[in-house]
Amino acid sequence: MPSEFELIERHFSRATPQATLGPGDDCALLTPTPGMSLAVTTDMLVAGTHFLPDTDPGQLGWKTLAVNLSDLAAMGARPRWALLAASLPAADTAWIGAFADGLFACASHYGVDVVGGDTTRGPLNLCLTALGELPAGTALQRNHAVPGDELWVSGQPGLAALGLAQLQGRTQLPAELARRCLDALQRPMARVELGLELRQRGLAHAAIDVSDGLLADLDHILKRSGVAAEVFVAQLPPLPTGVDPLLARQCQLAGGDDYELVFSAPPDKRAEITELAAQLALPLWRFGLVVGTGDSRLRLLDADGQAQAFNERGFDHFG
Repeated sequence: MPSEFELIERHFSRATPQATLGPGDDCALLTPTPGMSLAVTTDMLVAGTHFLPDTDPGQLGWKTLAVNLSDLAAMGARPRWALLAASLPAADTAWIGAFADGLFACASHYGVDVVGGDTTRGPLNLCLTALGELPAGTALQRNHAVPGDELWVSGQPGLAALGLAQLQGRTQLPAELARRCLDALQRPMARVELGLELRQRGLAHAAIDVSDGLLADLDHILKRSGVAAEVFVAQLPPLPTGVDPLLARQCQLAGGDDYELVFSAPPDKRAEITELAAQLALPLWRFGLVVGTGDSRLRLLDADGQAQAFNERGFDHFG
């Protein structure tokens, strides 16, 4: 059975051209670009909580990095480095090799160097820290939404949650829709380019990625900014066909695991945002409006402007 250091050397020691010193010493050495701020995020993925224990290890490797890069995307940061700490039940070289291949495929796609980390024996738990850069004082933050801003979301929130429902036997999706939903769940795309463009062009005031559910994460923006919002349900992405509409709507509003971006932007940026959607070949949906504080921080309205009741908000680790 290979030792911890043999596993690291075999599967995780690869070239790190963006690092002054990569894996193999007590610390990595990184040199930030002069005048840039570091954006740093960390996330844990725990078997049975964040993914099913029999998840394909290659897809899991991709997702472990992508979900962290999504946080960098939400702030408009360019990803540069990552560190992985992994608790593994056994030194299963086939599983670890496939996981590493998925991890480094994601790293290559987004131009990230994996510069270090740690491994130990224990329940399957993956903790990754990602670092990115952006010019000082330019980060997209949750607390900058203002009344009058329009609310936008990228892609098609809800597909990942439908994919999970399929795996759990809570629905039976048509074959093509099932493929799309499982891809969204198991191989999410961090919207790095969108975040960079929103920041560089000055299009957005506030942004967040959708990890716990569209409404739950939008609520974080509203709370931090001290504002309220109206969500126009009819302007959200169309629900997929071939699935129960109630389940599809629940997944869209409260499912989570999408890693799309929600952002607020002034109305005079609408045309530029529409142009950006075409440039990126990425649908961007204008689905709400930031308003002043009121009786409710978040109101859902139907096509006739009537309030809709919806009690679910999203995932809570301790809820």
